[in-house]
Amino acid sequence: MTSTHDSPPAVSAAMHEAKIRARASHVTVGLVRHLDGGLVEIDCSCGMVLTNGPQWSLDEHIRLHRAEARYLAVSAVAPAGMPRLIPVAEDRLPR
Repeated sequence: MTSTHDSPPAVSAAMHEAKIRARASHVTVGLVRHLDGGLVEIDCSCGMVLTNGPQWSLDEHIRLHRAEARYLAVSAVAPAGMPRLIPVAEDRLPR
C-alpha cells in the first residue's frame, strides 16, 4: 500500500543550512605548529587558534570546536518552543 501522505523532512531547511554554514566557517587552515613544551596549534578559519593542552589533544580541541560551532548555529535557528537541554532565552522556551 502506497501512502500519498508526504512526511515532513527529517531536518528543516534552516537547520540544514545552519549546519553547512558552521562547517564552512570552522575549518582548520595552515599547518600544525609545534611549539616549545609539547604545545601544538593550528588556526581555524574563524580566527581562533586551536591547541592541545595538559589533558586534551589537538584533535579533541578541533572536534569540540566544530561541535560547539554546529550547536550554536543550529540553536540559533531552532524553532521557538522546541524543548532544550541547555537554558535559552525566555522567548525560545516551550509554551
